[in-house]
Amino acid sequence: MKILVTYHSVTGNTKKIAEAIYETSSENHEADLKDMNDISMKDFANYDLVFLGSACHDSDLALPVLQLLEQTPSASGFKLAGFVTHASYTSEAGEYEKSMYEQWAGKCIKSFESFAHNNNIKFLGFFNCMGIPSPPIEKFIHDQIVTDKEQWSIYLEIIKKHPDENDLANAREFARAILGQID
Repeated sequence: MKILVTYHSVTGNTKKIAEAIYETSSENHEADLKDMNDISMKDFANYDLVFLGSACHDSDLALPVLQLLEQTPSASGFKLAGFVTHASYTSEAGEYEKSMYEQWAGKCIKSFESFAHNNNIKFLGFFNCMGIPSPPIEKFIHDQIVTDKEQWSIYLEIIKKHPDENDLANAREFARAILGQID
């Protein structure tokens, strides 16, 4: 199987996850790891499986990723798996964290699913994890979302550690699970 792992990364968080997915994907398959700036949508047709990664911006996939997806012809022949890094809590935590995730990162999976459905492309799954925000995003989060001083301290302590080794291990496991659907 021929696999492409491609990503759009601003701070390096999504690139780290892409590298972990690539590491697993390349163990038993022909795989390429490419920054999204180095590919075009027509390149996707050369692969059986595409892992596409994005930073989360404005609660959705980053604009360059959304624009790339808009260029994809229907039924292109590849299968798709998506992954995202975001500066929100993960949806698996408590109610506050789940609400925050839904509000600030929840559209990402919906965009992947909608794209796949509208273009007759099989969508195999989605991975997400926290990632340290860029300074402007950190300021926005502090000014608009996590304004309570105590909550802000807790948030910073947590977010500045990601993606961590556990996130990378989970990304590798995600890749194994996706490959297991095809192998």
